[in-house]
Amino acid sequence: MPAAALPGPQRSGSDAPSPGQLVDDLPTAEDVVQDAFAALLRRHGRRLADLDDPEAYLRTSVVNAARSVLRRRCTARAYIPERERHVPSADKSVLLAETHQEVINALQLLTRRQREVLVLRYWSDLTEAQIADTLGISRGTVKSTASRALDALSRQLEIPR
Repeated sequence: MPAAALPGPQRSGSDAPSPGQLVDDLPTAEDVVQDAFAALLRRHGRRLADLDDPEAYLRTSVVNAARSVLRRRCTARAYIPERERHVPSADKSVLLAETHQEVINALQLLTRRQREVLVLRYWSDLTEAQIADTLGISRGTVKSTASRALDALSRQLEIPR
């Protein structure tokens, strides 16, 4: 249910702000309202008659949830970790012998799509259909891209194919 549909100042005449005014953006406001409705349903089910004022209960739930969202955002924004300097991993020399490094360098020269196809195919062991689905392309495109990428790699690495 959209945030604007929540009973608020525009409908009930109260001074409570609308959810859109409580958080930074409309999608978050809609999530807050949806979560409040879900919590209301979980807690009271179809027995809303047990509540003295369901609108007030829902409005309070929305305000409290919005406050929680803003509190989490404030905490996250206050903590900005130090930027890590680029340091090669300790096991780089073990894992990337000279020939491996040549392959990595050759991969960097391929197009982004060629690199993605080869990595998904040979490192992640995905099938052509899975790669096509992951990248949003056809199986034929996966096949031709892989073929062209392997040709380019073999030329760069001077390996007869």
